[in-house]
Amino acid sequence: MADLPKLLVASLKPDTRKEAEHALSAVSTQPGFLGVLLQLVLNSSQDRSARLAASIYLKNIAKTRWEEEVQPLLEQDKVALRGQLVPAMLSLSNPTDKTIRMQIAESVSLIAELDFPKNWPDLIDQLVASLSASDYNINIGVLETAHSIFRPWRAQVRSDPLFTVINFVLSKFMDPFFGLFRQTSQLLLSTPPSSNYPQLAQAMVLLFDIFYDLTCQDLPPAIEDNYAVFLGNEGCFFSFLDWDPVELRQDANDAAPSLPAQVKTVILEIAELFIKLYPDQLQKSPAVETLLQKVWSLIGANKMPSISDDHLVSQALTFVSTAIHSGYYKPIFSSKDTIQAIVQGVVVPNVTLREHEVEQFEDDPLEYIRVDLAVSSAGLDNGGRRQAAADVLRSLVGAGHEVETTEIVGSFIATDLATYQGNTTVNWKAKDSAIFMMTAVATKGSTTKHGVTSTNPLVDVVQFFSEHIFQDLQAPDGSVHPILQVDAIRFLYTFRNQLTKEQLLAVLPHLARHLKSDNYVTHTYAAIAIDRILLIKQNGLLIFSQADIHEFAAELLSTILSRIESATSPEKMAENDHLMRCAMRVVLTARQTLTPGYQEILSRFVNILGTIAKNPSNPHFDQYIFESIAGLMRYFTFFDKVSSFDSISKYDDLFDPISSLNSRFVVAGSPTTLPIFEQALFGPFTFILQQDIDQYIPYSFQILAQMLELHSNDVPAEYRSLLPFLLTPSIWQQKGSIPGLVKLLKAFLARDSRSMLEQGQVASVLAVVQQRLIPSKTNDTWGFELLNSVVMYVKPGDLQQYMRPVIMTLLTRMQTSKTPTYEYLFARFILYCIALNVDGLGPDYMISIIEGIQQQLWSQILINFVIPQAPKVPHRDRKLAAVGLIRLLCQSKYMMQEPFIQTWPRAYQAVSKLFSEPQHLSKKTDADPHAGITEIDYEEQTAGYQAAYSRLAASESQEADPVAYISNPQQFFQEQLENLQKQYGNQVQALTNQA
Repeated sequence: MADLPKLLVASLKPDTRKEAEHALSAVSTQPGFLGVLLQLVLNSSQDRSARLAASIYLKNIAKTRWEEEVQPLLEQDKVALRGQLVPAMLSLSNPTDKTIRMQIAESVSLIAELDFPKNWPDLIDQLVASLSASDYNINIGVLETAHSIFRPWRAQVRSDPLFTVINFVLSKFMDPFFGLFRQTSQLLLSTPPSSNYPQLAQAMVLLFDIFYDLTCQDLPPAIEDNYAVFLGNEGCFFSFLDWDPVELRQDANDAAPSLPAQVKTVILEIAELFIKLYPDQLQKSPAVETLLQKVWSLIGANKMPSISDDHLVSQALTFVSTAIHSGYYKPIFSSKDTIQAIVQGVVVPNVTLREHEVEQFEDDPLEYIRVDLAVSSAGLDNGGRRQAAADVLRSLVGAGHEVETTEIVGSFIATDLATYQGNTTVNWKAKDSAIFMMTAVATKGSTTKHGVTSTNPLVDVVQFFSEHIFQDLQAPDGSVHPILQVDAIRFLYTFRNQLTKEQLLAVLPHLARHLKSDNYVTHTYAAIAIDRILLIKQNGLLIFSQADIHEFAAELLSTILSRIESATSPEKMAENDHLMRCAMRVVLTARQTLTPGYQEILSRFVNILGTIAKNPSNPHFDQYIFESIAGLMRYFTFFDKVSSFDSISKYDDLFDPISSLNSRFVVAGSPTTLPIFEQALFGPFTFILQQDIDQYIPYSFQILAQMLELHSNDVPAEYRSLLPFLLTPSIWQQKGSIPGLVKLLKAFLARDSRSMLEQGQVASVLAVVQQRLIPSKTNDTWGFELLNSVVMYVKPGDLQQYMRPVIMTLLTRMQTSKTPTYEYLFARFILYCIALNVDGLGPDYMISIIEGIQQQLWSQILINFVIPQAPKVPHRDRKLAAVGLIRLLCQSKYMMQEPFIQTWPRAYQAVSKLFSEPQHLSKKTDADPHAGITEIDYEEQTAGYQAAYSRLAASESQEADPVAYISNPQQFFQEQLENLQKQYGNQVQALTNQA
């Protein structure tokens, strides 16, 4: 491990990253690696970049490998690391180590989420013992660690296990927390200390953060008993809202919030939480009234215009919105004078564009778009004060004050519009404010995905659009300020559900024209609007079809791709995922209307992919371009499948199946489209696989599977030569690749199982199932899915030699680490094998294999797993479970013999339970084979790269019904029982009577 620092530094450089990562992966399996890695982090004599890389690598191990089942971390190494992490945090208490300390804190949080308190019972004791009466650098480290452990509670669902953990923490942490809270607040609110003032203030921020953590699920008795200390008439919350020490003030141009501002922000977050969760507690005193007065003193009349105060002002406005929306304080807000004061004093000043926002529009357009689209009420830290001010208006309207609010806001809107008309060149900001306030006051209900779903009945948004918005939408570039054109597009995007289909079709050409604008925000907003308009649904159905856009779809798509292609680097090309999502939406809506130019479109997608593959940087963009390619192929090959290539060059190098993808297709004169896609895509996929671009490999496998599935019978040799590579252990180490690999292997098994069996590749597939998938709680679902395909497509006689070890693997996992999900998957697999209509496969085939492992083992499996799980299977599997049990009851000779006959009545009862909901016993298929594909939406997908699985919806095919040969399970049961009675007579009636 002597080369560890060099490897870590090399992993940061693009040209050496892959090699270094492979070397790190190999060395990380050695005993003691975790301890060596942590010591490198703590070694101040090492290069800082190596230390930071080591801390990040440790965090990633905690995130992705801490509970790995296939290549697990050594337990003794995990125990040792748990004992070293808290002391490590404290040794990094120097402010210069803050970045590294934060990585270690996150490692503690990740490990604690899995191991605390069961496997790490002394964690809180370690933290408490480390608190210092005087050294606040150490205290900050302890509090950061505690906050990193407690913060995940905020997003968790209430449950008994969660409250067990919280109560455990409270029993150990609450008293020392209170002690440090009192000490720190007294030091800050009394005579300012001569030194360590910033450290004390930073600790106070963390103490309030932890206060939020400890109250986010329930109000601890200790805090409830000391409520007056915090929110009583003389409570410290109010004192800190007035706290503004000169010593901690910062330069007006500093964009980062000051420490006092951070303290006040967290206090208002806590106050918001209490209004939502503990309103009865707040109403014991005039706490909210006092807080509202403090907020007015802080932000009224635009007293805090600085960028550094944005988060505080946004949170203050959010607190006001929450108080209004709660309905508990109607007397405060019911007065028209109060509403007038709120609108004039805090709303209007905060919706006006500031100079730095205009500069951001021009200089950092992507950030402008991000902030402009953000919704402050969704809990985003940087939603912005404009959105928070809009929330105040929406809350007033939603709380029953729409008449007064609409009238008051309407007067400000009219004034701003008149100001704009006085000088449209100079006073464009006035119209921007008017549009923003109109949008806010008109909106009663909305979602990010669907736009405005309900409007203020006192506002006619269509009339406002016609009189004030459409003129800017249709105005030539340069004739109005670009921000007003963006406002027009945003208004259309926001209120798209309030316009008719005919109105929307009329404005689409204007949006298409704005796609050609040189202004970054303008053409991006045009793309966003087009995407969302094409996704509008009424009565559950999309209102726009290929017929609606066929005349301009090709030009629209070409414009978008030209905009993307104009970028000068891979990073710039991939930065605007809104454009690529719009391209995807056009492809998925236009479908076959793109036929005349689909090859050029495909070529352009491939060229873009080839460029961004040099340095993947935006996971959203990547998802959308692969969806576009998969969607394009879906619509141009669905009705034109081919069974083989017209002409394909043969591989010369059977030992390098990846490079063999370079073989070129000779498709001249082919009437089919599939070879065209294969010829275009195999080259980029070769590059992706050869360069081990892990972000793209999962997508590549899914599209390769999609193409292979379009071959009806034979598997071309070019695909078949991939199999050795697909079955190598290394490719299965990347977790994100596993679903795509399973999909691809299923396609091989469906078309080439005989050849795979002869080549020994079925055994290799089963080895993957037994060694990598079934033992893993994360991947066992994929293991069963692959196993099902093996059973479906490999003849039972050929499979019999493998089934005993497979069943033993399944039972071993059941014995060592079963989960409710695994029990269901295991039972479903047994029923699946029994239900399939495959010659030689049936109930007695399975029973004989299981009994060959151990006598009477079948009875135990049936009673303990199959019968209990059958009635609980999801609706989609009810028919499969019913058919499997019917075949077991009526087609098994073993089940009519001792000792198995004793289980017959209980299996019969399970079938009866399934029949109690007959509506779930038939498999429904969509009339449209593409149903759902056009609804692809990744609005909530989080950013940030992980080599994780991202499903390509456009590449998915409809799962076949494994029991399609049975149309009516009840009728099938009746027929099978009659046949059984013919064989066994009254014995069958006796068994049914027992049931």
